[in-house]
Amino acid sequence: MRNLDWDGLRNLRDLGGLPTPLSSSGLTAHGRIARGPRRELLTAAGWDAAMRWGLRSVVDLRSADETGARETDPGVRPPAELVMTLAPTEDQTDPEFRAVCLPILDSPEYWRHNVRILPELVRGALDAVASSEPGILVHCAAGRDRTGMISALLLANAGVTDDAIVDDYAASVRAMAGTVPHGGPTHDRQASWTSEQVDVFLDEVGAPRASLRRRCGRCLRHPGS
Repeated sequence: MRNLDWDGLRNLRDLGGLPTPLSSSGLTAHGRIARGPRRELLTAAGWDAAMRWGLRSVVDLRSADETGARETDPGVRPPAELVMTLAPTEDQTDPEFRAVCLPILDSPEYWRHNVRILPELVRGALDAVASSEPGILVHCAAGRDRTGMISALLLANAGVTDDAIVDDYAASVRAMAGTVPHGGPTHDRQASWTSEQVDVFLDEVGAPRASLRRRCGRCLRHPGS
């Protein structure tokens, strides 16, 4: 029930249905927030499916210069009634961000540094989600790294277990590995990975990443930490 079928997009999931003790049902609510890759990939049928799901708002985590249709995109305009919010989590011109984060942008290793170096941008993205009408698509380019960071923080705030957050991130890695490069700001080494390479990577990052959401939360509360 979590995987969504909007034509043109892969790596697309509803953040509902994950275990949390903070909900009377024991699960996060369906139909509130979806996570995915760049919306320009949606076909007309894909937009129709999104609207049937209940899409009302889009929070785009990319930088302004990454947005817009490409030659290979379907070129379909989104429904006029959708509210689009640009809320970038990165500043590629920031010297410390470039030095620390660019080499590891395709790994959750960079998340805590992103929060530490640019807490106002990460907080702004979270505020954008909080102030949007439910039925929200949160996306970046691949829907894996920037979207993974924001999704992890949202799910942690909702009381979702560490294991479920790690599994949600892993699902995005598996969905995007071995696909056409997503066209983000840096080279995507995962675009050429086999399933065996994905398994090795997830084994390496899975255990330490279970505590990243707590460290990210501390950085948001205390930017100097």
